[in-house]
Amino acid sequence: MTHTVTLDPCVKSFIVEHIFSADQLADVLLPGAAHPYDGPSAAVAAAIHESERGAELLFIERSANKGDPWSGHMAFPGGRTSSTDTNSVATAIRETKEELGIDLSSAKGLGRLSDLEGGPRGTRQRLRVTPHLFWVLGERPAITANHEVANALWIPVEQLVDENRYIEYPYPLLGSDLWPGIKIEGERVIWGLTLRMLVDLFSRLGRPLSIRS
Repeated sequence: MTHTVTLDPCVKSFIVEHIFSADQLADVLLPGAAHPYDGPSAAVAAAIHESERGAELLFIERSANKGDPWSGHMAFPGGRTSSTDTNSVATAIRETKEELGIDLSSAKGLGRLSDLEGGPRGTRQRLRVTPHLFWVLGERPAITANHEVANALWIPVEQLVDENRYIEYPYPLLGSDLWPGIKIEGERVIWGLTLRMLVDLFSRLGRPLSIRS
């Protein structure tokens, strides 16, 4: 099931229009695939599409799955590296096709953000996660989500820079601490690793998000 979200009229759209383009992104991102890594690794794909609402990013809501540390979270499509993947770009493309039926091999690869470490706290060897960005040309692609995905949402970039959406998010599995997040549709919240990716992205563009990460 795919959702779209109505734009918040109070957001200054000119900020996004001036910084969020394929050329601007390619200039500030790291080139190519991630460097070889001996430990467990994964890659995600931040797919960007230009619509009548401006630039929008594709997020997924992961299906609830007992034992999965990212169960029910908002995220970019992606997953663990397979032995058949030639590099982190291949992982991001394969996982997106498996999860959403979208083939990003025909999209414009823009580059990657800094690697992050993920996985449950207390694990001896953390998972390296590499975020790759792709610019999707033409019409917005049709989505056929698999069992790992509860929902797919195209979120206008303007919403991600809207400070009215920034909240302190209580995540019960991590105790009583509050975590920074961006509230999108309904009660959905972008936080954690995915939020850190967005913070990295907008910092590279010279428009840091005014949210702690």
